[in-house]
Amino acid sequence: MIPDLLAGKEVISSQMMKEVDRGRQALEMVAAGKTVSLVSGGDPGIYAMAGLVFEMARDRGDNMPIEVIPGIAALNSCAARLGAPLMHDFAAISLSDLLTPWPLIEKRLAAAAAADFVIVLYNPKSKKRTMHIGKAQEIILNHRGPETPVGIVTGATRDNETVTLTTLANMLDAEITMQSCVIIGNSSTFTWHDFMVTPRGYAGKYTLKNEKCRGDE
Repeated sequence: MIPDLLAGKEVISSQMMKEVDRGRQALEMVAAGKTVSLVSGGDPGIYAMAGLVFEMARDRGDNMPIEVIPGIAALNSCAARLGAPLMHDFAAISLSDLLTPWPLIEKRLAAAAAADFVIVLYNPKSKKRTMHIGKAQEIILNHRGPETPVGIVTGATRDNETVTLTTLANMLDAEITMQSCVIIGNSSTFTWHDFMVTPRGYAGKYTLKNEKCRGDE
């Protein structure tokens, strides 16, 4: 995705599930005197490699300079494609139980739903892990209406990008993959034309303010 930035540089590729090996190799190359860029899609500090590198550097006892350069996370790019669904408080939850026990994920889903957070679901479904998205829907339906707007963006900003607006009741009818980000609205979220919007609360605040001003006059 960044060929122009790789010209003239040594490039070392790795596979999925090799994050520890990748981080270790990067730190070893830094210790050998090289300047290394460990590239992650999205933002390296959100569900990516930055935290692992800090943990490994701490365990090695290294005192090397580490700089985290921010990027655009999936929730940012997906929200932009949908309109403005993250204008108020939201919670991001990964449905992958490779690193987090599923019972804990269920607790987080229930807590976020009960607190009326907009919920962003990462890693919603894979070829082997097909049931978690349905369980997430069931948990959230316990706390908000079936008509709640849901936006599903797959491959945001890439050639295979798709954008779907649906509802909490019907979200499983849409195609959802590991490249999808599912954004579930709160009790105030609405759709308008082809956009999904969560009000911040400005309208109510300034309406009250204007009424007060007119009353004072």
